[in-house]
Amino acid sequence: MSFTELNLIDPLLRAVAEEGYSQPTPIQARAIPHVLAGRDLLGLAQTGTGKTAAFALPILQRLALAHPTSGGANDQAKPAAQRGPRPIRVLVVTPTRELASQIGESFTSYGRHLPFTSTVIFGGVNARPQEETLRRGVDVLIATPGRLLDHMGQGLVRFDGLEILVLDEADRMLDMGFLPDVRRVLKALPAKRQSLFFSATMPTEVKALAATMLKNPAEVAVVPPATTAEKVAQTVYHVQNAEKRALLVTLLADKGMERVLVFTRTKHGANRLVDHLKVWGTEAAVIHGNKSQNAREKALAGFKDGSVRVLVATDIAARGIDVDGVSHVVNFDLPNLPESYVHRIGRTARAGASGIAIALCAPDERAFLTDIERAIRMRIPVTPSPTIAPTLLVAPPQSRETARDGERHSQKGLNPARLGGQRRSDGGGQGRGGRGARGNDARSRPSSEPARAAQSTRAPADRQAQPRQPQAPQAPRVPQAPQVIVREGRPPARDGAAQPRDASASYARMPGETLSGHAVGAGRPSSSPRR
Repeated sequence: MSFTELNLIDPLLRAVAEEGYSQPTPIQARAIPHVLAGRDLLGLAQTGTGKTAAFALPILQRLALAHPTSGGANDQAKPAAQRGPRPIRVLVVTPTRELASQIGESFTSYGRHLPFTSTVIFGGVNARPQEETLRRGVDVLIATPGRLLDHMGQGLVRFDGLEILVLDEADRMLDMGFLPDVRRVLKALPAKRQSLFFSATMPTEVKALAATMLKNPAEVAVVPPATTAEKVAQTVYHVQNAEKRALLVTLLADKGMERVLVFTRTKHGANRLVDHLKVWGTEAAVIHGNKSQNAREKALAGFKDGSVRVLVATDIAARGIDVDGVSHVVNFDLPNLPESYVHRIGRTARAGASGIAIALCAPDERAFLTDIERAIRMRIPVTPSPTIAPTLLVAPPQSRETARDGERHSQKGLNPARLGGQRRSDGGGQGRGGRGARGNDARSRPSSEPARAAQSTRAPADRQAQPRQPQAPQAPRVPQAPQVIVREGRPPARDGAAQPRDASASYARMPGETLSGHAVGAGRPSSSPRR
């Protein structure tokens, strides 16, 4: 089947051809006719199957056929002085900033030959440009829930003329705690509308939301729920927590791991891992909810252009990462929800390509692995861990970035050991008497005898300080290149307990959300129907 067989209008066919595509993906071929017919739609599709084009293309066609000139026929008949702001005709609600930006690019790309305008609003940026754009009005609004509610509360967003609603990545909305916000948005929308609902998995709460939102929907499922991508080769390494970082460095010595996306459970864990990889010579960047929008865009741009080989991310930030050629996905921490595992490994093997998913499973994560295998209905093959070079099991010197973070948090009365990865129980920490113990403020209790000794050596105020002899500066220790030593048996365990799993990871709503407004026909950003 070709796009011409889907009865798309010529401006859309030209835009798709200019993107280099002639054949729709399965989700596009099955969903587009239903959307063109005006039916509600329930779409079950993993990320990377092309579902963005599956709703963007028919939506743009419906707008064009309903009102050939933007703004509505009735509004165009009025004198210019009497015309109000352009009404919002399409609302797309999505969970993350990155995914919102990707969808906005798709509407711009596919609608380049049409006169409609679109804009994207999300948090982490200045809200003033968003307010100005919303006052002028747009045809298509793509938004994350938090900032959308903020603008609705200020009276800047009205949905009197809304025709189509799209709720994308509904299961991730559940994971991030956005369902209450989504329900508040739904109450403000007109009852007469076309609704499109997309999700990769269908937990109970997501099913209930779909039932209240859709009316006699057409159902399109390109894969069974919780099924992993067919072309993803999966494997798992059983490893102690204290050896995870060393194992990852060892694996990354394989140059075949060209573009690697690594998932951690927490933001601080992501920061520590990137710091560790940089010390051992791997160019890496991090993306999570605490990073500014500029920092996130810079990290993602480096990952796309190849200047950054490894991108470390949390689940929340990774939604919407649409990068071709991701060769490997590494689950550094196994997720506690099987659905998250499916989403994670869906970042590779996109658009018909193949990919490899690697899981590092610590003893306290075995239950998570069991749940994942039950959900995807398969056993993940186990690969024996390679022998890790002893040098990799020794903590590397602390980087400048982590040192600065430790000093900053120490001044705030926080424990830099926890924020900088220097806990005694952390497999990548400095160990007893390391910088983490010395970096605590006066209120912190020493956690070891050497640490107490270090504090007791401080001269009291009433004692004459003894002059110290100047010492020659020591050159920083340069870690050796990672090596794989072939020998029998396992290397000696590192001193110190394994880092306990942080099972308290929460999904908080992103801080407030901004606007990158643009006309749909203005320019040609890189996008493809493969989203």
